[in-house]
Amino acid sequence: MEMNFSSERAYALAQDAVDSLRHYRSLFHLPKGKKGGEVIYFCGNSLGLQPRTVEEALLRELKHWREEAVEGHFRGEMPWMYYHKFLQPQSARLTGAKPEEVVVMNTLTTNLHLMMVSFYRPEGRRRKILVEGGAFPSDQYAVESQLRFHGIDPEEGMVELLPREGEHCLRTEDILRRIEELGEELALVLLGGVNYYTGQFFDLEAITRAAHAQGAVAGFDLAHAVGNVPLRLHDWDVDFAVWCSYKYLNAGPGGPSGVFVHERHGDRPDLPRFAGWWGYEEESRFLMRKGFKPMRGAAGWQLSNAQILSFAAHKAGLDIFDEAGMDALRQKSLRLTGYLEFLLNRLNEQSRRFEIITPARPEERGCQLSLLALEQGRALYDYLTENDVVCDWREPNVIRVAPVPLYNSFEDVWRFVDVLATIA
Repeated sequence: MEMNFSSERAYALAQDAVDSLRHYRSLFHLPKGKKGGEVIYFCGNSLGLQPRTVEEALLRELKHWREEAVEGHFRGEMPWMYYHKFLQPQSARLTGAKPEEVVVMNTLTTNLHLMMVSFYRPEGRRRKILVEGGAFPSDQYAVESQLRFHGIDPEEGMVELLPREGEHCLRTEDILRRIEELGEELALVLLGGVNYYTGQFFDLEAITRAAHAQGAVAGFDLAHAVGNVPLRLHDWDVDFAVWCSYKYLNAGPGGPSGVFVHERHGDRPDLPRFAGWWGYEEESRFLMRKGFKPMRGAAGWQLSNAQILSFAAHKAGLDIFDEAGMDALRQKSLRLTGYLEFLLNRLNEQSRRFEIITPARPEERGCQLSLLALEQGRALYDYLTENDVVCDWREPNVIRVAPVPLYNSFEDVWRFVDVLATIA
């Protein structure tokens, strides 16, 4: 995509004027800053903004509860008993899956553990798990504890991928080479779809293909990928994936998680799993018989009935995504993030205070740019905060900036760099 940018504010305003997605900004609540106006909110990679439709969705379910009580499970437009089904079509479109391959349930780390119970099956020499070095702590801890559960020392069972000396991101060829080197010792490849720290978007199709070539399983934590980058999980032949909903999907703090299980695994009742009654065959669930019979597809991994209020909030966000379309959002994201990169590089020419450690190639990143502060990083972040910029600080010296195409504008990007220029 050719991108010709200008550093003039008039350019940013002109881009917003012709943005076909600009009206979606009005569907979200933007916090007010200390100076009275709206903050520049570049923290959707940590917690997405609240859709204005969430309040109505919650009130509708509260009314349903008030008026129907227990019968709310079976009555109304969206009976609670079937609520997970109301989120499947949108979740499938966002992830490039078939509806039966996805389900919303539980929270992210819980689902990661459930998937590893089924898909990490160490046997003989095949016992190693390949992860990113410095993966998000919850992933690290989940892998460590799963290895110990199987009696494997994490120092021996967990293999970490590290960038080359002097580099910040992993090279695809290095990931593929390491998979090949591990060969028959490799049981599971478990990476983040988008690295939380650098913002690097991995080549999930190539990684999955390489894992399968060695007889290993390919699974991904898509917390920073879903709603951020285009996904084709079914076509890429991914075995499983998990994600949260409170970042780019705007489901609110502690929002529910999603799961993808490829259809070739979804109809395998013999596959080991930790079972729960809500994953039991729907037609005979209430007969309370012994002997677990899972539902078809990803739904067979459900443990408990849906948390209706958080699901309702999640659906409000999913409906907005479904209307906007991921392809259109991706096109805007490429330009919006490219514009941010352009302005930051110009600023760095005047006084080099930071390094962008996110890949420069647009196809290798989402909407996040990670700025490695070269000096006084915390002071720089605090200055941004004092000037009504909401972004994210990660130790020891990285500021994560995420212009989300659903509600951020080109003017937001221009204003952010303008604030940064007053101290940089």
